[in-house]
Amino acid sequence: MGDKLVIHNYGHGGGGMTLSWGTSQLAVEMLPAGTTSNVAVLGCGGVGLATARLLQRRGTAVTIYAKNLPPDTTSNISGAQWSPVTVFDDDRLTPAFRDQFARAARLAYRQYQNMIGDYYGVRWVPNYLLSDRPIGDSFVRGANGPIGDLYPESHDLGPSDHPFDAKYVRQFDTMLIEPPIYLNAMLRDFLIAGGTIVVREFDAVPAVLALPEPIVINCTGLGAGKLFNDQEITPIKGQLTVLLPQPEVDYNVLSGRLYMFPRRDGILLGGTHERGEWSLDPNLTAQKEILEGHQRLFSAMRSA
Repeated sequence: MGDKLVIHNYGHGGGGMTLSWGTSQLAVEMLPAGTTSNVAVLGCGGVGLATARLLQRRGTAVTIYAKNLPPDTTSNISGAQWSPVTVFDDDRLTPAFRDQFARAARLAYRQYQNMIGDYYGVRWVPNYLLSDRPIGDSFVRGANGPIGDLYPESHDLGPSDHPFDAKYVRQFDTMLIEPPIYLNAMLRDFLIAGGTIVVREFDAVPAVLALPEPIVINCTGLGAGKLFNDQEITPIKGQLTVLLPQPEVDYNVLSGRLYMFPRRDGILLGGTHERGEWSLDPNLTAQKEILEGHQRLFSAMRSA
């Protein structure tokens, strides 16, 4: 745009935290070779922070411009299990996008493996996928998919191998990211490395082009729709209900649209998938349905 290079890194659906390090690596690779210019990053969620840290690692001075900082970002209220979901529509999938998706997933997976532990709040958790019909191989988690090998210990369980009231159960392991811990640690790392943060909201492109940095990486998520006039960006509202934490619960459950993630800040119950819904107001009807659905699921588990 004029004499300023703008690189867009947004539109990851329900896989923003999951893919953040990978898509950010792809974005950083778009910088001209040998670039030493200061870079502006728009947005301070998981994607913006990953982008900023990768830039710092290559010796680039970075300023983050953001309307909100953790804990007031969308990333803070994400489920944040490493598992890319609702990233793309199947009918829009192309071979080139498939390859890009797989590379981003693998890059992010390797980075999160290096962040396991209490400092970043990342840990391995077993998952139990429940179904009343045979569980096929999905594009994402399937053994023959481009990232099927990133779901270790994946195997189907027999009726005597689990306590769930479900005909079919598949177990696999993946990483759970605790956003309140992870985002605070990332922000701390960014500041320790000499990064600068400016709290600011941009209402139009000219305000972005007026920034002193010659390169801008746009990580504004849904905000990019209005800011850069992206007519295709579409929200998908995923509502979570949070219960008091239970440290003894150390596994995830996925059953249809229901899922349960145990974190230190609470038990997360999902979920909704409201395409085109911009409202941030809680859907109390959905909350009631989610609670009742989990109550049935776990009551049947106990009786079984």
